[in-house]
Amino acid sequence: MIEQITSSFTTDNYWDLFWLVRNSVITAGVLGLMGGIIGIFIMLRRTGLVVHGIAEISFAGAALFLLAGLDVVLGSAVGAVVAALLIGVLAMRDKDTSGVTAVLMPFGLGLGILFLHLYQGRTANRFGLLTGQIVGVDDVQTRTLVTGAVIISAVLIVIWRPLMFASVDPQLAAARGVKTNLLTIVFMILLGGAVAMSVQVVGALLVLALLVVPSAAALKVARHPAAVVTLSCIFAVVSAVGGIMIAIMGTVPISPYITTISFLIYVVCLLLGWRQRRGSQAEPETSVTN
Repeated sequence: MIEQITSSFTTDNYWDLFWLVRNSVITAGVLGLMGGIIGIFIMLRRTGLVVHGIAEISFAGAALFLLAGLDVVLGSAVGAVVAALLIGVLAMRDKDTSGVTAVLMPFGLGLGILFLHLYQGRTANRFGLLTGQIVGVDDVQTRTLVTGAVIISAVLIVIWRPLMFASVDPQLAAARGVKTNLLTIVFMILLGGAVAMSVQVVGALLVLALLVVPSAAALKVARHPAAVVTLSCIFAVVSAVGGIMIAIMGTVPISPYITTISFLIYVVCLLLGWRQRRGSQAEPETSVTN
């Protein structure tokens, strides 16, 4: 569909085409803000691999619902939340989050591929589950995704202090009476919902670009929590919305643009962080010399 639309537009009526994808722009912006907030905890808890694992099982849930003729967003959410809870519970038992995730990832991806193989509908629907799509978000889905993102962000803000404490030093937090296991389950549920919604924009294969990379970039140039969260949200929104704005006039799926912008931001922050560290190391030497 997007190929047919873009073929009839030129740069002179760019904003006419933009109007057709306004839902995706709004959704991407809100999801970017949510991703910037939850991404900090993903980095602190070192659960980047978990995000990818949840995304693949979320993809399986979406593919199953697509095959059954049901709502794809709901299927993605069900798959993601089930995966997040399963990983969270199993990881608490054997303390091997990466191992549990690595076991579940190929299983979820295999199921998703099977369901897509059995699906006889439009090829674009299959491809969109993996890589995202520009015109795939209607008014109802926009309201659902925006509402979900606002709820997840609000819950994270409410539990911010204990969750931050448990993420930075879980042993000390537990000793101080913080219910770390309960917080882990709550966080995994929120993470599952965040992944499920992000899949609708960037696809299951590239969800890390929205939930992990912006926060990783922010941590390279900032240390104060407020600064890290602010930069992370800005980077995520710029990547998501910028990717759509660039992709409007082309026929390439949206996700390569989002991932490229996100990666370039990370590289710039990496270089800036490296320069900051060199500068801070050189200052004492200069003062001694003087």
